This record gives sequence, structure tokens and C-alpha cells, in this order.
Amino acid sequence: MIRTNFVLVQTDDQGRWAVPWRMPELPMPHLAAFAESALELDQFYSASPVCSPSRASVLTGRLPSAHGVHDWIVGSRHPETWPDHYLEGQATTPEVLARAGYQCALSGKWHLGDARTPAPGFEYWYAHRYGGSGYFDAPIWRDGEAVEEERYFTHAVTEQALDFLTTRDHDRPFYLQVNYTAPHHPWVDNHLPEHLAQVEGCDFDSVPREAPHPWTEARPEFREAFANPVPQLAGYAASLIAVDDGFGRILAELDRQGIADTTVVAWFSDNGFSCGHHGIWGKGNGTYPLNFYDNSVRVPCVVRIPGGVTGVSDELLSAASWHATICELAGVAPPRDAYSVSESFADVLTGTREVPNDVVAVVSEYGDGRMVTDGRYVLVLRRGGPDELYDNAEDPEQRRNLVDDPAMVDVKARLANSLADWFAKGERPGCSGQGRSVTGYGQLQPVSRGLPDDESYVQIPCVGLDGMH
Repeated sequence: MIRTNFVLVQTDDQGRWAVPWRMPELPMPHLAAFAESALELDQFYSASPVCSPSRASVLTGRLPSAHGVHDWIVGSRHPETWPDHYLEGQATTPEVLARAGYQCALSGKWHLGDARTPAPGFEYWYAHRYGGSGYFDAPIWRDGEAVEEERYFTHAVTEQALDFLTTRDHDRPFYLQVNYTAPHHPWVDNHLPEHLAQVEGCDFDSVPREAPHPWTEARPEFREAFANPVPQLAGYAASLIAVDDGFGRILAELDRQGIADTTVVAWFSDNGFSCGHHGIWGKGNGTYPLNFYDNSVRVPCVVRIPGGVTGVSDELLSAASWHATICELAGVAPPRDAYSVSESFADVLTGTREVPNDVVAVVSEYGDGRMVTDGRYVLVLRRGGPDELYDNAEDPEQRRNLVDDPAMVDVKARLANSLADWFAKGERPGCSGQGRSVTGYGQLQPVSRGLPDDESYVQIPCVGLDGMH
């Protein structure tokens, strides 16, 4: 029996708008061609609008209030941290697949704790030392030693993924995570001339210029972007062009080996991003209060599976459902998990779903805030406020907060009940993000250590850490 292989390409801070069929200035021919032969999941939501929590949810099928990763992980750049493994004791997709005989590989960003040695389940391991950095001389682990990468980091991630594909055990099925740091900033003076040349002279008219949102934090890395967005947008685009080049090489290698027809290939982002949209540069922690605007939580996702359907699906889906979906496609039963919210969407990819989606809402959380959407309405509740309610059908840019509108009482109550149902299942004692001082400046310690919030989360910006989330 031929078993299904998996290649998951995960970008970092790619907005749903930042794909060539929505952003005409963005030349990404390989992704565009791939999308023509794949299925775009257009209502795909991250479990958190920031990287580490969302990535943990992809791998475990749990919400942040169950896996305990509440903010981006600062790691060893901070003197008060330890080399922790934040998902220790929690069954991840590569662990489950490895036990079933899969050869699992990572190339690129881990950002879920110490990456010096392979995380459980992985046999092949090329990892960034932290979670973000410049694209030249990037800090990596090589054979357990802290070194700087000589190659442009995006190319290095691609080349290591290709190295795995060519040196793997060809008698075993494989699972490959290709985790780029692109298009995460820095954007200026950090990308290759050949990629920048493809957008030279471009004004990026499709990207709005708006005054800063009232909640926007004056993060140093984004001040110049507000003042003059074109150089920043050029770097953002160039970083994605580099990923697209690598994606084309990976697809070509699958074709060369004759395994494209037995390999699931997915492209998605860990969370969304705004480049001036809604008056924000950033994601969930681009503002305070931490935000859940569509640009922060709704992500691009395109999937091609053997014998699968193509086109565009508007099924409402959570990125936390990747875990169950991959296990089903691999023919592997994941261990029972009382806190999992992962519901397989394999039938959406195969086109065999015969009844409407049972999922009536999906959720996202970040610190004290929790968001729920049914695809039309979006409700955001925060313990200390403010609360928000938007009608995406009538107000797709989410400008009019309807939370106090008497006509929306029933909608608000229905969504609030749905949100409560999700967390009744998806909240693990001692791991909840509610009532914690999550600021968006990073997590220092696992919640399992039981330290006070001011020792677990960065409370003010730290010198040297800006731009690393």
C-alpha cells in the first residue's frame, strides 16, 4: 500500500491579502499556478493572532488555553529563560506520525521552545535558533552548535528541505514541515537584489495608506513603515518572492521523484498580518488591546491532495484542525485527548462532505481576549473590555462596532454561547490565558512553572527583543 506523504509550507506573518490573486503587484508564479490545481480554504482561521501559540495549536489540535503557549516565545535571548520545551508531554502531529512509521523533518522556524536538538518525532532537523531575525547571518543550530547561517535564510530553508527530500528513506512515508520566517520583518536591507528588482518602482497601490489606529503601539520597527511604507512593502514582497522561488523548487523535486500524486502539499501562514490595513502594521500584538481583526486571524491556505478537489471552499475551518486532518489522511489514529478541539476537514479536501459543516463557529485567543466567528459575525470578548461585534457581510473592513446595538443582542448571545462551548472543552486547568498579563511582548516561561505573570511574560519592551516576535 502506498502511504500518503506530507509537505507543509508555513509562512510567518503572511496576510490573507498577500497572495498574487489578491495583490496584483506580487509576482508569485509558483503559488499562483499551484492554487489553480489545489483548493483554497477561504475561511481559514488561526487559533491565535501571533506565531508561537498558533503554531502550537497546529501541531497539537489544542487551543492556547490548553497547550499553555500564550505569546511568542522569547527564548534564550532573555537572561531569565531556560531551554524549555513548551509542548513537552503533549502529543504532536510528528510524534503521532513517527510512531506509525513516518520519517518526519523540519526545516526552518520552530519557535516552540529550545531548538538545539530535534523535537520529539523529528529525525531530520534544521532549525532557527529563536523564531525571527535578519535574513543574513541568521542564528541557527548546526549539530547542536550555535552558529550563523552563511546563506540567505529563506534559501537555506528551501535547500535543507530539498536535502531531506533527496536523502530521506525512500521506503518510508514522510512528513516535512518547511517553516519559513518570511515575510516577517525586517524588510529593509535584508533581501536579495534579484527579488527586490521584481517590484522596483512599484507604489503598491493595492495596499491602503491609513492613519495609525488608535490602539496602534509605536513599535520602533513599524514607525518607518507608517512614515514611508513603500520600502517596507518592497521588502515584504521580496521576502515572499523568495519563498515562492523555493516553493517552485520543492514542487519540482516532488515531480522529479514521481511522488507528487501521493503527497499532500499545503501552503498556509501561522497568523495574518496588516501592512497599513485598518491603520495597523503588525498582527495581534500590533495594537494594545491585542486585536482580532480579520487581517490578524484569517490566513491564506491552499491545499492539494491526491485526488482532491480544486477551486475555493468557504467552509469555516480552524488551523487547530490540521492535527486531526493530517492524521486522518495518513490513516493514523491520534491518541485520545480530552482537550483537543481538532476536527478533521479531510472530507472538505476530498470533496466528500455531504452535509453542511457541523462547525458553526471557530475561535481564536490571545491573552485575555477571545474571538469567535460564524463566518459572518465576529465577536471579541475581553475580561477587562473593550468588547467588539462586527458584521463581515455588511462591514467587511470591520469599522462599525455593533456590540452595544440593541438589534444585535441575540447574535451576541448566540456567539457568546458558542465561545463558551469551545472553551468548556478546550481549556485545561492551569493553562488558561484568561486573567494573565499577556502584553504581546513575549512569553518568558512555561505556565507549568507556576511563576507570577511578571516573571512569565514580558511586561514592557526589552532592548534587543523588538522585532523578534
